[in-house]
Amino acid sequence: MTLLTTLFAAVICTVLWYRRAPENPMKTGILCWMYWGASLMWLVDAIFEYAELGAGFFTPEPADMLNDLYLGLSVVALGLVIWVVVLLIRDPRGVIRGWLRRAKKTSAEEERP
Repeated sequence: MTLLTTLFAAVICTVLWYRRAPENPMKTGILCWMYWGASLMWLVDAIFEYAELGAGFFTPEPADMLNDLYLGLSVVALGLVIWVVVLLIRDPRGVIRGWLRRAKKTSAEEERP
C-alpha cells in the first residue's frame, strides 16, 4: 500500500507539473522528485520483501495493509509539508515579501509623531 500510495501521489504531481512545465511557478517539480524518490524506495523495499516472503507477499493481513496505508499517507503528507516550507522560503510569487513590506511601512508610519 505504501508503494501504491506514493505512486499515485507521484503520478498526480507529475501531471500537475507537466501542465505548467515551462514556467513552474509553484515549484511542483520539487514535490515530484520527493514522491518519485519515495516510490523508488518503496519499490526496492517491496522487491526485498518479496524475496524474503515469496508468494506470501501477495496475501497480506488487513491490519498490515491498513498500517501500510497510514504510512504511505503520512509520507505523502510529509512531502506536502516540506513542499509548503520550500514555497514559503522561496516565495515565488512575492506574496510574503509584499506582506512584510506593507507591515514594515505601516509600523514605520505609526512610529512617526
